[in-house]
Amino acid sequence: MSIAVDHLEASPPRSSPARAITVASSTRAGAILLARHGEPALSRRVRLDAEGYRRWWARYEEGGLLSGQNAPPALLEAAREADRVFASVRRRSVETARAVCAGREFQPDEVFIEAPLPPPPFPSWVRLSPRQWGVISRFWWWWFDHHAGQESRRQAETRARAAAARLIAHAEAGEDVLVLAHGFFNAMVGVELRKLGWRCVCDRGYAYWSTRRFERR
Repeated sequence: MSIAVDHLEASPPRSSPARAITVASSTRAGAILLARHGEPALSRRVRLDAEGYRRWWARYEEGGLLSGQNAPPALLEAAREADRVFASVRRRSVETARAVCAGREFQPDEVFIEAPLPPPPFPSWVRLSPRQWGVISRFWWWWFDHHAGQESRRQAETRARAAAARLIAHAEAGEDVLVLAHGFFNAMVGVELRKLGWRCVCDRGYAYWSTRRFERR
């Protein structure tokens, strides 16, 4: 409607190249890239009971990246080309953002933090690796709503919808957006993006430093 009104008031030539460029650029949607942080420093080469894993996860949430890592060239290029870069407020994500942004500004935002991983109350003789505890804890959180007073699955899904809506708003304004956050919550945001008509056009998986690119259908 605003284009039609402008046309009536200003009466520009119908074949105006400048007008055609303006209209085309105003309708272009940017891309959304969801990236996982680099490898954290905290070792996974331990076996823990449930309480030990709860303490381990608390340290993991506060810790940073393992030294000596290099971000992959594809992620560095994505950061250079992005119009806007967001990061989770967790230290491992902030350090990832600093590594890939090379001094440019990025926006830490707690909406992108990882969903919680409270372990189920297994007996103390059950001792598992952090990786095994992570799989079990995510299953209990997702299917049995075991959140131990932390964020529930329903609350995290609401947060993921809010995060997706925020990213879409920037992308539909023509911005390419990069998010440097966490594996599982990024996956939840990806689900919400698909529901809202975006498709994953490049999937590099869920490993450290990996990216998935979404574009509007």
